Amino acid sequence: MNTHFFYSLFLSLLIVSFGCQPDHLTDEPIAEASQADSSRLRYLKEVEWPRAYREHDTVLLDRILAKEFQLIDANGTWSDKEFEIQWIKKNATQYDSFHYEIKKLEILENGTAIVAGSGHIYRDTLYTVYQSSNVLVKREEQWKAVLSHVSGVKAGGKP
Repeated sequence: MNTHFFYSLFLSLLIVSFGCQPDHLTDEPIAEASQADSSRLRYLKEVEWPRAYREHDTVLLDRILAKEFQLIDANGTWSDKEFEIQWIKKNATQYDSFHYEIKKLEILENGTAIVAGSGHIYRDTLYTVYQSSNVLVKREEQWKAVLSHVSGVKAGGKP
């Protein structure tokens, strides 16, 4: 595990959270070139990532997750890319439908993106919602997830 990477990521998130931006970051709208990135990130999070889990597509999940990917689940348990790939190989989809609602998508000039929102899971007559945040980095023109956090799981309600 690259401690320096996570320390740098933590500092970047603090800077963004508190609005104390270094000189090279601005409050300007996403540049036109980033509109393609925004569309790509939306497609990745709303379509491809759920498809990888639904269809047990380890090749797709491998493409989405960076080698250093870490997940913190709603119980506070940490897992990594290899665990996630093995998990989808062994576990059947437990829902009738799923959709992810993006509530925040921010692309920083340093090639980092934050995608946060709500996952909506429908199974029989039960509805579950959770919140998640994801940090992605752009490498060789590909967005890779490096960190995901899930919280606020509310199960058994109605939409």
